[in-house]
Amino acid sequence: MKHVIALDVGGTAIKAALVAADNTFLHETRRATARDKGPDAVVAGILDLAAELRDLGADRFGEAASAVGVAVPGIVDTATGTAVYAANLGWRDVPLREMLGARLGGATPVALGHDVRTGGLAEGRIGAGRGADRFLFVPLGTGIAGAIGIGGRIEEGAHGYAGEIGHVAVRPGPDGPECGCGGRGCLETVASASAVSRAWAAATGDPAADAAACAAAVAAGDPRASAVWLHAVDALADGLVMGLTLLDPGTLIIGGGLAEAGETLFAPLRAAVAERLTFQKLPLIVPAALGDTAGCLGAGLLAWDLLAAHTPRIPHATPTTEVSA
Repeated sequence: MKHVIALDVGGTAIKAALVAADNTFLHETRRATARDKGPDAVVAGILDLAAELRDLGADRFGEAASAVGVAVPGIVDTATGTAVYAANLGWRDVPLREMLGARLGGATPVALGHDVRTGGLAEGRIGAGRGADRFLFVPLGTGIAGAIGIGGRIEEGAHGYAGEIGHVAVRPGPDGPECGCGGRGCLETVASASAVSRAWAAATGDPAADAAACAAAVAAGDPRASAVWLHAVDALADGLVMGLTLLDPGTLIIGGGLAEAGETLFAPLRAAVAERLTFQKLPLIVPAALGDTAGCLGAGLLAWDLLAAHTPRIPHATPTTEVSA
C-alpha cells in the first residue's frame, strides 16, 4: 500500500505516523524529543524514528514510504529544507531535509515545513476550513502564531515569516508586557494560554493556577476570572481584527489550548470581533477540528504534495485525421 511518513516535531514530543493517500493514519507513534540532551540528540531522534517508520512500512505494507513530510518549530527555510532556528530545541541551520534523505538511502523525497503553517494546511484542507478558499488559522497556546490559507496552500511570505500574528502589538508602549521577540505589548503576551495562566495565577495568588482553571472559573461565574478572561479576549479581538482587515478571510479557525474552553471563549470572542468591525465582513469563526493530529496530518499533506509536484504529466495525444485519396 502506498504511504508516506509524517513527523511533527514539538518541544517535548515527536508525533509520527504512516499516512495513506486518503489521509488516514495507518500507524501512529510518539517519542520524547529529548531536547534536554542537546540539539544533536534531537536531530538523531528524528532520523532514527524516520528510519524505523520506513522499515515498519516496508514490512507491513510491502513497500517503503514514497515520501517524508516533517513539521518543525521556529524559523524554517522550506526552499532549502533547512531548520534555521528553534529556541526551544536549541538548533541552528540544520539541513534536515538533506540529512533525512541521506539516512533513508537518498531515494526518498523529503518536504520540510513550519509547524503552525503545516497544522494550518491540514485544518484548511481536511479540518475546520475544508472548502474555504481563504482562511486564517490561529492557535492559542504557549504563544500565538498564524497560518494564512489561500486557494488550498499556505502563504509563507517573502522571508518565511507570514502569519506571525502573535507579534502584532496590541498593547504597545513602555508599559506593555515585554515579549520574547524584543517588542512590547505583542498579542501573545496578553492573549496566549501562557498569558492567561500568568494573569490568573497573579489574581489568585496560586502559582499553579492556569488558563484551564481560569476558564472553569469563568464558567462558574467567578468575577475575578471573568476580568482576566475578558482582558485576554479584548486583546485577542484587537489582533484578529487587524488580521481580518488585511487578509479578508472567509473563515477564522481558532485552535490551541484556549480553544478547548469552547463557548466560554468563542461566545465573547465572536461578539468582541463583531463590535470592532466597520466596513469589514465578519468571517465564520470556528474552533479547530483536528486537535493535536493537525501537525502530523499536515506533514503527510506536505509529503503527498511533494510527490504530486514531481509526478510527470502524460500529455494527451493529439488526434490525427486520415485523409483518403
